[in-house]
Amino acid sequence: MKYGYVRVSSREQNIDRQMTAMENHGLSKKNIFIDKASGKNFNRRGYKRMLRRLKPGDEIFIKSIDRLGRNYTEIIEQWKILTKKKKVDLVVIDFPLLDTRKRVNGVTGTFIADLVLQIMSYVAQIERENTHKRQMEGIKEAQKRGVRFGRKSIAKPDNFHEIAELWKSGKISLRKGAELLDISHSTFSKWMKTFQKTV
Repeated sequence: MKYGYVRVSSREQNIDRQMTAMENHGLSKKNIFIDKASGKNFNRRGYKRMLRRLKPGDEIFIKSIDRLGRNYTEIIEQWKILTKKKKVDLVVIDFPLLDTRKRVNGVTGTFIADLVLQIMSYVAQIERENTHKRQMEGIKEAQKRGVRFGRKSIAKPDNFHEIAELWKSGKISLRKGAELLDISHSTFSKWMKTFQKTV
């Protein structure tokens, strides 16, 4: 049996391109499972329904590998479940090397697809690390130029010391002090820790 798997990240996104690709490969709409959910993990209703339906020898079509998921470690894990445990074939329409049905010079498509996935996973990991490195370098350069990150600190009101002394002498609570200064309880608490160190 041939099944299709279609995924978009939100309900507002359009599935037409993926559905057209499925129909072009002869898939019936009743055999296409659709998820409108994030690809961060595989806890998706449509995907789980498809898993329950699968039998050895079935074929699953997806438009591109990112429709299966976003996390390559989890993609590889699910790929193994599908090809080794469920014993089904996978076809990534936009990437012919990820087609477990094909044999190239006697080498099985499953073996080739496994290798390709491992390489793609490695490249994705390196790209994530490089992106993080570039972000950190950019932040350091910005800090050198005097750019400050995070929330702008709130200026202490003119009557801060008066309220602080009331709290210190036990006449008001932290919550009452925050209320009198029209600030959050956590901000007043933080200010008082600094105040106690300076007095």
